[in-house]
Amino acid sequence: MAGLLNRIKGFLRSPKGRALTEKGRRMASDPRNRERARDAAARFRRKR
Repeated sequence: MAGLLNRIKGFLRSPKGRALTEKGRRMASDPRNRERARDAAARFRRKR
């Protein structure tokens, strides 16, 4: 398991990983996307 986490950390430190992280931050700051995420989480909780 530690090997997997190290690979993930390495990816996030790479240029491609940084770009993906920045894209996620931009998407998370959009109010429409926040509402979609909240709705999806609520649906997921109801199914369980």
